Amino acid sequence: MSKPTADNQPTDSRTPGKPGRSEKADAPQLMLLEITRIKAYEHNPRRGENPEYDRIKASIRIDGMDQPLVVTCRPGESDYVVGAGGNTRLQILRALYEETGEDRFYWVDCLVKPWSQESSVLLAHLRENDLRGALSFIDKARAVFEAKQLLEQETGRDNLSQRQLATLLRGRGYSLSHGLISQMGYAVHTLLPVIPQALQSGLGRPQVERIRALDRAARQIWKQRGLGDDQSFDDVFAALCGRYDGIEWDLDSLRSAIETEIAEALELSIHAIRVELDAHLLGSVIDAPTPAPVPVAVSPSEVDTSAGISAVDPDAAKAVRTTNDTPDEPVGEKAPAVLKVASAAPAGDKDTPPEPSSKSSADPAPDPLPRSITPSNPPATDLKSLRARAWTLAARLAQRNGIADLVAPLSGKGLGFILRDVPDPSLADQLDADTLGQVSMLWWHLAACAEMTVAPLEAVVATLSDDSILRQALDNQDAGLLFNSVWTLDPGHTAYRLWRQLGDQDWQDLLHLMDTYRLIHRTAVDTQVRLWGEM
Repeated sequence: MSKPTADNQPTDSRTPGKPGRSEKADAPQLMLLEITRIKAYEHNPRRGENPEYDRIKASIRIDGMDQPLVVTCRPGESDYVVGAGGNTRLQILRALYEETGEDRFYWVDCLVKPWSQESSVLLAHLRENDLRGALSFIDKARAVFEAKQLLEQETGRDNLSQRQLATLLRGRGYSLSHGLISQMGYAVHTLLPVIPQALQSGLGRPQVERIRALDRAARQIWKQRGLGDDQSFDDVFAALCGRYDGIEWDLDSLRSAIETEIAEALELSIHAIRVELDAHLLGSVIDAPTPAPVPVAVSPSEVDTSAGISAVDPDAAKAVRTTNDTPDEPVGEKAPAVLKVASAAPAGDKDTPPEPSSKSSADPAPDPLPRSITPSNPPATDLKSLRARAWTLAARLAQRNGIADLVAPLSGKGLGFILRDVPDPSLADQLDADTLGQVSMLWWHLAACAEMTVAPLEAVVATLSDDSILRQALDNQDAGLLFNSVWTLDPGHTAYRLWRQLGDQDWQDLLHLMDTYRLIHRTAVDTQVRLWGEM
């Protein structure tokens, strides 16, 4: 292919390879440059192909470029380099010239800017990409820390602090908060070596923040439990991260692996570690139990409504509740011949997890939950949405309290969810009284909201596995088995075991769950639907 000449170009005020008119010698100049004299910027923040490549190429093929390519020239060099975005357009122009041989793709309209500093060019590319919103979080983070290295070289300062870096960047027209710089540094230095695929496939700042929070919480447990120092944890954390690296990153898988690693090292139940990790994620570190009022436990034979309730040793973790009070019969349904158990209340104080990923084929995913239910912010009123909301709330409460595996969606009937079984019995030996009380009361409250012990027996038992303790208790009408498996506190302890300890998010979810339970039953009455009769 022969080289085009300037004679083949349209006549205008610009001369190929010569700057146009300008009043200032150091002002940007409009020029026509041969494509062979323009190089891509080697520190281009974008590491992969532009997802808009095909669209941009089609547009340039038809209409040409809608604005000049910004270029600059390093001191002592004769060729130019892309100066502020435009690497994709340069790549496309080269491809189109190779494909067509047309002169219009060989001579490029350029705005030539005077050379400043290497860091200034890199930051110009970052600003341009920010305007277009086209950079992944990890590409942006890598570019920021490349700029940090360049600034250190240019200023003669080693190891710029986050504050110093933020100040220098702001002085060059690129403002970042200290928190964002910190997250970028964690992504570049800690995560990129172990999960490059996940980061390059689009893992963003929110996910990086959650991984970092998990890192910190698990590290605290690792060190407090005497499993090793920071370096030993770093080795384990890096190995587990690398195990799950991929385009479909799943933080829950990493968390489960960390919980398993710690639980096996300590020879403890994974449920105990899960509860402890949740507490660390919200800063509510679980220490040795502190003196507290002794929980009261009763059995049916000990109940004397005239004399009050007698106390039983809480360490046995065997508490039962009176069966004198019969739960209200579900509206429009026959009274079930199953356990008559009153519920306790939930507990928690955990990090907000992602929404449950399981989907019910009959019940749609709920709308985002409001912070409060008010006349100006009413909840949904159809059964499908209400059931889906109840399941979401129950799963969220359970996940933040270490019993997420016990909650499952229930499609097309009941309250929208069920409990698969009782909490792991080993928790009674591994948790302090306050934490065990919270977890146990949460389970009882979820059991009440799912109507596990008042719903028609055949509707509930069919959803449980054969080896489930809960199923055995319901099948055999064995209240003692259930009470012996779940620590059941005197309801009078609800306030200090539950209300005083719940985090704000758990408290809101608990209130919403109770509201949703009531709305489901009201809606069933209004629409004359048998909640447990839809099979």
